[in-house]
Parts: sequence; structure tokens; C-alpha cells
Amino acid sequence: PLIAKLPLKSNSIGMQFKLLPGGVFTMGSDSGNSDESPTHQVTLTKPFEIGVYEVTQEQFQIVMGTNPSKFEGDKNPVEMVSRNAAVRFCQKLSAMPAEKVAGFVYRLPTEAEWEYACRAGSWTSYSFGNDESKLDDYAWYNKNSKNSTHPVGQKMPNDWGLYDMHGNVFEWCQDWYDNYFQRDVTDPMGPSEGGHWVRRGGSWNSNSDNCRSAFRGRSSLYSGKERDGFRVVRSSVK
Repeated sequence: PLIAKLPLKSNSIGMQFKLLPGGVFTMGSDSGNSDESPTHQVTLTKPFEIGVYEVTQEQFQIVMGTNPSKFEGDKNPVEMVSRNAAVRFCQKLSAMPAEKVAGFVYRLPTEAEWEYACRAGSWTSYSFGNDESKLDDYAWYNKNSKNSTHPVGQKMPNDWGLYDMHGNVFEWCQDWYDNYFQRDVTDPMGPSEGGHWVRRGGSWNSNSDNCRSAFRGRSSLYSGKERDGFRVVRSSVK
């Protein structure tokens, strides 16, 4: 795929990004869990850069000066991170001098951006198709993780060159959790308030069903468990 061949971009702390074009895709699943339906058409009008990998413990330590993770390893995804802590990371990274000079602002992906990036043009249960037996090639989950996270980027990427979109750690999104509605939407941001935040992708202790592209996880604002991490999106203000 052409997107996978686009050059990677990096930032001042070594994070790598892939530029994704805007596009139209079908979000959700009518054959999965009830909160994944109805499927609906989503239009993303603007291109965006998304992290090729989940944020690592090394990167989190550089920005935040701390590492809350249970499973220690510089290249492992940071975990034990609440949604609030993930937002603070984005704010502090955006405020770093080199990032301010470059004109970059960091944030969590919206739920729609996340699923669009995960699917990478696919309409199937997983980014690679419907064959669950292939999940072992793409994800760390409960059948192969040995009850731990693993260094990012060890499994196969999706067709857009993004790693660990299935498994390893759940990834926080920008949106409050809400039910889907049967209407086409453009650049959805989720509701303005709610009781839970969205997290996506499944984790090292998830079963295969919870690693599907359409699976919707949710958790409260303040919780951050050993399966909770994130990846970031960045935009340019210049």
C-alpha cells in the first residue's frame, strides 16, 4: 500500500509518525458487541500524523520524569497510565522547546481516528482479515503474551505500517464513551461529557475478540492499570 511506503517522520525524543490521509470508512461492526453497532460512515476531512508505535516507557520518562509501569523495559509500552496522565504527557511534550519551535502539538487520537488507523483500509474483524489464527503474527494477547507487555514493534504492522494496533496495551482515545447512532458523521469528537473514556485495541491479557478493530473498551477518568497505555497524534500549528 502506498501509505505504508511513505517516509516516517520523527520528533525530538525519537517518536516516529506516519502521515495518514483523510478518508471515508465504515466504523463499527454489526456482528460484534452491541455497542459496536450500528455501523456508520465516518468522514475524516483532514490528514493526521499518528504514532507508528505505542508510547514507550523511555519516552514517557523523558517527558514526565517518571515511569509508572508494572512491566519494566525502556522499549515496552508505558502502562499504569490513566487517561488524564496520557493527556498531560501530550501537553508537556507539546511544550518542550524543540517541539514548540517545530510547531507541533500532540494529543490523543479521536476514537474515529484510532479505528481508521487500525483498519488501514480493511473492513474485516482485524486489520489483516478475519482469520483469527493469524492474530499471533500481529498482536501480543492472552494466548502468547506470557502475562506481560513486550517491546513495541516486534509483531507485524498493519497495511499502513502501524504496529501493535491489536494487543500489547489498550490505547486511550480522546473521546468520552457513548453509543453509536445510525447516521453518517464527519470528524466526530464524541460527546462533551460522560462517565467513561474510550480505550481501544485490546491488551496483553485480552482475548482475541477484544483485540478486534471495532472492539470498544472503556474505563473511568482516573484509572490506569497494567494494561492501559496510549499512542499519540500530532498536528502542525505552522
